[in-house]
Amino acid sequence: MARVVVLGAGVSGHTAASFLRNWLRSNDEVVVVSPQPTYNWIPSNIWVGVGLMRQEDVLFPLVPVYRKAGIDFRQARAVALYPEGRDANEQPVIEIEYTLDGKRGEREFVAYDFLVNATGPKLNFEATPGLGPGRNSLSVCTASHAAETSQILDEKVQRMRRGEKQRFVVGVGHGGATCEGAAFEYVVNLEFELRARKVRDKADILFLTNEYELGDFGVNGIHMKRGGYVTPGRIFAESLFAERGIRWITKAHVHGVEPGMAHIETLDRGRGEVPFDMAMLLPPFTGVGIKAFGRNGEDRTGDVFAPSGFMKVDADYRPRAYADWKASDWPRYYQSPAYPNLFAAGIAFAPPHPISEPHKNAEGQMISPAPPRTGMPSAMIGKAVARSIVDMLRGSPKPTHAASMAEMGAACVASAGANPFTGTAAALTVFPIVPDFARYPEYGRDTDSTFGEIGLAGHWIKILLHHLFLHKAKLRPGWQLIPE
Repeated sequence: MARVVVLGAGVSGHTAASFLRNWLRSNDEVVVVSPQPTYNWIPSNIWVGVGLMRQEDVLFPLVPVYRKAGIDFRQARAVALYPEGRDANEQPVIEIEYTLDGKRGEREFVAYDFLVNATGPKLNFEATPGLGPGRNSLSVCTASHAAETSQILDEKVQRMRRGEKQRFVVGVGHGGATCEGAAFEYVVNLEFELRARKVRDKADILFLTNEYELGDFGVNGIHMKRGGYVTPGRIFAESLFAERGIRWITKAHVHGVEPGMAHIETLDRGRGEVPFDMAMLLPPFTGVGIKAFGRNGEDRTGDVFAPSGFMKVDADYRPRAYADWKASDWPRYYQSPAYPNLFAAGIAFAPPHPISEPHKNAEGQMISPAPPRTGMPSAMIGKAVARSIVDMLRGSPKPTHAASMAEMGAACVASAGANPFTGTAAALTVFPIVPDFARYPEYGRDTDSTFGEIGLAGHWIKILLHHLFLHKAKLRPGWQLIPE
């Protein structure tokens, strides 16, 4: 009998655990450790944040799903990793701390044969003073954050209906943040919803981003073939915003947020202030802060985790100039080089470097997007890691299934509205996610497989994906047939 422990029940962890249970022998154990009792389909938090869905539409409880599937669920957070075992016991263990009422604060050591770190990120609002819920700005990173954002939006709409002008700022709240695509989708939804509520004329909307150019999305921009011509993603994004009357500021780092005011510095304009009545600003990410120890208690955190807190995997982490970065730097199997029975999936792995060209201002502040790792690649990585672990338990000496972000594509559908007849969407695909100039010398990507369009078709796809992926996540009949 073997035991595989999965830390995290988000897109990547839930995918890995589901396939592990499906592929492993009946007497093998799959244990999922997650501090939250629910699964959140995060892409639809955008719709919660503008009042088109409720929290209940994007959440479901994990216990009944895992009980039916035969997965052991522990509502707890990972605290410390002992990949060599503890004291005289060589069996690797993970120390967890329960977040479940009735056991809250209790700690336990869980032994494993293989471990998948799919904890996702820590939302590092503290990186910017005043940033985040409970402080001076809003978020859609969790379902509860999105619900609060929707409530505040309702209050602002009521003010506009009374004739008051309102200023909205949407974007990222730090120069090193990621998820520019999510901020892009929220601002498009916000503008659409204000028009639907007939108050658009009372709203000033500003998009605030650390991207060097609009449309960078943390992937160094995209080039799309449209009508026989290659169009930069900047033109696509700027045209979309211009048509909708959305202003933008690029190359910006938010260094502080006070009530009604964001303090920023940019690469080319120095310091400034951005006033607002409502601000939805996404934070930078770090790892969740798991420590690693040797058998005798010596600190091994630096062997397992990068300074960011994300886990080191089979990537090339040597520091090099931007011109020397290669697609082959990126991991293929997500296996720890220090301990072969450790894997990281989804956001939990440490990227070797950004994808976009890095930029710093005169004070040395990095103002450049961190690499995005959205639902589609996270799920594909989780599935590949699960397959490799199954094969290694059956005798393979090394991982068998690759899922390099330099060899896969991704789609972003920024869908506005939830009605299938009145909504619209900006749909983008990119292949590969990490540019590979060895294969595609001109743009680093296949322009025949990288494209974007605006219209109703992408909107239908977004609605369909919401229902399909929740069906899949609930492990309902035929879930294995729905692609990642």
